[in-house]
Amino acid sequence: MSSALDLDLELIRRLDKNGPRYTSYPTADRFVEAFNADSYGEWVAKREVGGVSRPLSLYIHIPFCNTLCFYCACNKVITKDKSKAAEYVGYLIKEMEMQASLLGRGQVIEQLHFGGGTPTFLSDDEIRVVMEAIRKNFKLIDNGEYSIEIDPRKVSDDTIALLGSAGFNRISVGVQDFDDEVQRAVNRIQSEEETIRVIKAARANGFKSVSIDLIYGLPKQTLSGFGVTLDRVIAADPDRLSIYNYAHMPTLFKPQRRINESDLPEAQTKLDILGMAVKKLTDAGYVYIGMDHFAKPEDELAVAQRQGRLHRNFQGYSTHSDCDLVALGVSAIGKIGPTYSQNFRDLENYYDALDRDQLPIMRGLELNADDLLRRAIIQALMCHFELSYEPFNTAYLVDFEQYFATEMPELREYEREGLLELSTQGMAVTAKGRMLIRNICMVFDKYLRTRTEHAKYSKVI
Repeated sequence: MSSALDLDLELIRRLDKNGPRYTSYPTADRFVEAFNADSYGEWVAKREVGGVSRPLSLYIHIPFCNTLCFYCACNKVITKDKSKAAEYVGYLIKEMEMQASLLGRGQVIEQLHFGGGTPTFLSDDEIRVVMEAIRKNFKLIDNGEYSIEIDPRKVSDDTIALLGSAGFNRISVGVQDFDDEVQRAVNRIQSEEETIRVIKAARANGFKSVSIDLIYGLPKQTLSGFGVTLDRVIAADPDRLSIYNYAHMPTLFKPQRRINESDLPEAQTKLDILGMAVKKLTDAGYVYIGMDHFAKPEDELAVAQRQGRLHRNFQGYSTHSDCDLVALGVSAIGKIGPTYSQNFRDLENYYDALDRDQLPIMRGLELNADDLLRRAIIQALMCHFELSYEPFNTAYLVDFEQYFATEMPELREYEREGLLELSTQGMAVTAKGRMLIRNICMVFDKYLRTRTEHAKYSKVI
């Protein structure tokens, strides 16, 4: 499959609108409290029916951070009290053991991800304890994808070495921007030197993949300033890069209220920064994977996309397509069969449920046939930028064009705009349409039928 990308900034400016990122469909705001721990247990029991169970992906959420980054929209707890981590690890392991009992001990884990918050808020000993508990309750395969998010300001070379010896082989490093003024404006002071040190330590300790996260649209950002950051990041030679659009939504995320809105770059400046970033990254040899992600051509994500094996889940793009996802920790979201489930979002309710020997599931959703069809379509478009109607007609017993008769006029409008090519056999996103893939996916989102629904989400670009 071609990885061509044609950046039409005027088209992006004209079509930019609010919409979901589709780490799931339906999106998490559609989950209901009627789906609880009992509902989850019933679906786990069905995993083994027929004697075939999917491999597992395991996500562990560590919510703690030492300091508050003003742009952050993650579920986190700001504290310098390390005793909170020790308490949390105890509950996390209890939840893990309950899940393992429910699933059957020794289930194969192909993919492991520690997210946050700041996973390395845990001490080295606490990381060891959690990894030992994982190995006691599950089976980690030798060539699995085991990743962790790192804040370079809070991690030593010894901790990186520990992570490598514990089995982690992928690392994601938050940078956002190296510009001093931008860092002060978002309360995240992080030198280039400490970032490079962590990357070198990861390479020295056998990590197969290093990913760097950047954000454009932050306060005080300029085209020239972000250009310098990009040059430095490219020189660091990461295997993958993510360049996220900062979504300023202070009514939803309180920390963002500390950002001075007059410091935010103009919409045109943001577009210019995006255009420059795409050009610099593609000139440096990176392949556009989709959404905000770039990777070297030999990276597993790029290979998986070329081979039609790419997948998207709550951790972003992945090479492991058919995994059920077990999610541990406060606010974590899992997927078993045709269901999603989310844990309580605050520590008090999370701990309380576990004290009562209940899985701390706050809400979830059982997908119906229409949800599953639309999820499969959005997944195909997000990962491969094309789909054929026939596999969907066969698998879901529909006539694609008839079933989506309501959506077809909007798809044809995108075809007129040059984003899509439609035929009687299927559809393909053009090189010009790839940066606006969220717009195209939104056509298939039946929950987005009103303007007020769109307002809850961030801008596409």
